[in-house]
Amino acid sequence: MTKQKILIVEDEKNIAEVLIAYSQQQGYITEYFNTGKGVVDFVKHNVPDLILLDLMLPYVDGLTICKQIREFSSIPIIMVTAKHEEIDRLKGLELGADDYICKPFSSKEVMARIKAVLRRTSQPKNNVISYGEFELFKEDYVALVHGENLAFTAVEFKIFLLFISHVGRVFSREDIINSVYNHTVEISDRNIDNHIKNIRKKISDIKSDLNPITAVYGVGYKFNN
Repeated sequence: MTKQKILIVEDEKNIAEVLIAYSQQQGYITEYFNTGKGVVDFVKHNVPDLILLDLMLPYVDGLTICKQIREFSSIPIIMVTAKHEEIDRLKGLELGADDYICKPFSSKEVMARIKAVLRRTSQPKNNVISYGEFELFKEDYVALVHGENLAFTAVEFKIFLLFISHVGRVFSREDIINSVYNHTVEISDRNIDNHIKNIRKKISDIKSDLNPITAVYGVGYKFNN
């Protein structure tokens, strides 16, 4: 099997050395830049499997690099940010970053994120459902909004998958129970209402202006067009 290549773009030498060591230990080939200069040209001619991209870089910043790469490639990009860079982190996701990690971080966390992003981005298309700002990975039970993990439970994921697979359709609570649960489990309407409440909260915690699931009085719920 061909080893996957990770491009690490990080100007802090001690952090870069740790990332390189851990990546190589996990079997990845690594390439390294300590400034933003020349990164885009390198990506055009060498095509890494994933990029760890620091935001604050000499010469060319991470946001600019991400934007320029997204003009010609969908290579997975994980942004590396300081905790106080909230606005820049959100901009990174808007520009097409697949994930972000805040400093300080553990190298084990970075490796876990790398594996998760590579797994998601290599999934066959029929395993991925995209609608608006949402992206669902059916085999992994992972749901993203605006690039951020909603951390749904398995039941919440199944309910949300049901809605997003039938946008505009009204589901009664009984419909949801029959679709999501096996028939040996006793579930009440109240259970469904609580799951919907939790789904809405997890979405609003990330995108406060987004409320895609609405109640239809006397019937049930639907995912809005």
